[in-house]
Amino acid sequence: MATKGKIDPRERDMNVPKEQTVAIFRQKGGPLSVEKAPVQKPQKGEALVHVIYSGVCHTDLHAMLGDWPLDNKLPLIGGHEGAGVVVQLGPGADEYVKVGDRVGIKWLADSCLKCDQCRRGHEPNCSQAQCSGFTMDGSFQQYAIASARHLTPIPDSLDLETASPLLCAGVTVYRAVKEARLTPGETVAIVGAGGGLGHLAVQYAVNAGYRVIAIDSGAEKEKLARSLGAEAFVDFAKEKDLVQAVKDTTADKQGPSAAIVAASGGKAYEQALDYLRPRGTLVAVGLPPDTNIQANVFFTVFKALHIVGSYVGNRQDAIESLDIAGRGKVKVIHKTVGLSSLPDIYDQMHAGKIAGRIVLDLDK
Repeated sequence: MATKGKIDPRERDMNVPKEQTVAIFRQKGGPLSVEKAPVQKPQKGEALVHVIYSGVCHTDLHAMLGDWPLDNKLPLIGGHEGAGVVVQLGPGADEYVKVGDRVGIKWLADSCLKCDQCRRGHEPNCSQAQCSGFTMDGSFQQYAIASARHLTPIPDSLDLETASPLLCAGVTVYRAVKEARLTPGETVAIVGAGGGLGHLAVQYAVNAGYRVIAIDSGAEKEKLARSLGAEAFVDFAKEKDLVQAVKDTTADKQGPSAAIVAASGGKAYEQALDYLRPRGTLVAVGLPPDTNIQANVFFTVFKALHIVGSYVGNRQDAIESLDIAGRGKVKVIHKTVGLSSLPDIYDQMHAGKIAGRIVLDLDK
């Protein structure tokens, strides 16, 4: 039975100030500035959320650098892993949430809920979809405006600090594990298994009954991956023939049935296509800029391989992934710092020096 999560005293504070602290940039490439800004009023269908914690995702850095083939809003307050409490409602928002609810702001900020994609549960692919910290201001602020119908309820068994990274990283890899379409007992390779996305993917895969091959580099990441349930670890920096090394971890030497690539290197995708067993599935999650997957057509057909892009989860995926974590099945490895540290965090991200997830305490 799940136990009640740690309650932050700030969850009970419903007083809304006129001014708040935000992290904002005004042009492609930055700089990022932490400064004061007015608190906005929620309009029709909107809620004002007191954001107490926000995770930091590599996507937030991409948005500031402007290195995606998509344009984001400028100026922009980034962030899309916000966990907090509803403090005000606009007209009609009470159909979805009420003041005092513990909620999460995730990447998918809104969608029409009427189109073919939305009706089929593919809200992220809605042509009218809005994204937190990209097409609209996100969670790197103490009080954020959000579409009430897309806020995610946070179970009482999860504290807000732990919940925040799950609202993107957790939901994303939970959906990716689903997209692998495996049955319990089958094997999945997780590339980048010791990272912010990967360490969560390992746990969601184990919870689903899959056997996990962790692919990453270094003794620390191997220790982490094995402690979270990975049965094998392949160090890509040490192996001269990574493809054969991955195949050798499976009993019949045929390789895993699926590979979830949570790393941001293009080579990892091509290697996965080589070590997957026949009828295997490559689930693409990591987003290296300006990268194409080079798939040999003959062997893709000959092995009947599946290549699946997995974007982010829908509203139901978010609820399910948080529920699993709330029942103690997923542990978030993270470090918590203040909002003023965000410029330095971006520098570390750019240099590839971040292990696990970073969580911002918006009041520090």
